[in-house]
Amino acid sequence: MFDNLTDRLNAAFKKLKGHGKLTEKNIQEGLKEVRMALLEADVHYRVVKKFIGDIKERALGQEVMASLTPGQQIVKIVNEELTELMGGHLTDLNLAGSFPSSIMLVGLQGSGKTTTAGKLAVWLSKNGRKPYLVPADVYRPAAIDQLQKLGQQLAVPVFPSSAEMDPVQICKDARTKAHKEGLDTLLLDTAGRLHIDETLMDELGRIKDALKPSDILLVADAMTGQDAVNIAQAFNDALDIGGVILTKMDGDARGGAAISIKSITSKPIKFIGVGEKLSDLEPFHPERMSSRILGMGDVLTMIEKAQAVVDDKKAAELEKKLRKSEFTLEDFRDQMVQIRKMGSFSDLIGMIPGMSTNKHLKNLEVDEKEFTRIEAIINSMTPRERRQHALIKGSRRKRIAKGSGTRVQDVNKLIKNYTQILNMIKKINKGGMRGIGRGMLPF
Repeated sequence: MFDNLTDRLNAAFKKLKGHGKLTEKNIQEGLKEVRMALLEADVHYRVVKKFIGDIKERALGQEVMASLTPGQQIVKIVNEELTELMGGHLTDLNLAGSFPSSIMLVGLQGSGKTTTAGKLAVWLSKNGRKPYLVPADVYRPAAIDQLQKLGQQLAVPVFPSSAEMDPVQICKDARTKAHKEGLDTLLLDTAGRLHIDETLMDELGRIKDALKPSDILLVADAMTGQDAVNIAQAFNDALDIGGVILTKMDGDARGGAAISIKSITSKPIKFIGVGEKLSDLEPFHPERMSSRILGMGDVLTMIEKAQAVVDDKKAAELEKKLRKSEFTLEDFRDQMVQIRKMGSFSDLIGMIPGMSTNKHLKNLEVDEKEFTRIEAIINSMTPRERRQHALIKGSRRKRIAKGSGTRVQDVNKLIKNYTQILNMIKKINKGGMRGIGRGMLPF
């Protein structure tokens, strides 16, 4: 996310930080580069104009001029203003009102409404809700089938609608059934069109009047940039939406939609889609997103991801093993599986402060298939071999390679890396972090 914008902004800030003392002239030069970076990121020109004006007013005041580190002070101001621009703080789903609550998902065809309904069902389930998927798109071929398959995959109930039914009646009948079955949150997957038209808005208006949903969320494709902002404005004018879910944020290197929507529509982004998996939906934290855009990382989100996948009991057991230098190949595999659940390595690197601007790490290409191979190799070992790697000699390595569909060289590489990690653990136990020699790193 935001790779291009992060690079441009950091180049501008580097120049500002290079001046021991800032003047009005070099502040304006720096802000000119920030302005160009935002426009190239497809941020709405009205948003850019106000944003730069607000920063300039603060940058030319005592807050910066009297500072011992004026360049860093400007970065702090940009971070605060960018956070405010995107909404200032997390805005929760509105689930108030009569039982059951209902969330109406609207948007153009192809924006990802149906998949997002499934992702939202996963998120609601994790947060103690009982979602009910409601296929109300009777026009798009296979839309109903798609949602039913998602429901089966997630073990989430789906209302049995059909293409012959009226969308408004589907939603009303689904509410009645949900009430009877104790399902507390309806997710209404409504129809979309290739473009906004009166027929679409009329149907959505009728569903809104009949259901009086707790929240109306526009699902928009982040990669469409200013088009997403214009679509949000149109849906908001017609339906008074409660917020936005931006999909495909993981593929958006510019970020114009995320930065512009709140300012233009006055409606917050509530969630972002960050991948293809059904668990890849995150609440939108403006302050964290601003930090990531400016290359400062996002430690809080990384901690939350870790907490979601880490088993506390297993973590305590692993800590004991590490202290005794008893880290087995089974432990190695289990830790790798847990880390992979947190997301791709490139995403995790971007959440560590300073890593996204490190030119070596930024261009680091991690072959995710390599982890699948490692897991297959370890799974091909006997339980005794996983616990006592010294047993794995020539003939055993051939057998393991054959059983995992890999080469003997791959098995050798894994054993070598694993033994280097073991040596690192022993060094740490013996002398702390200073006990690790430069040549001990396993990469």
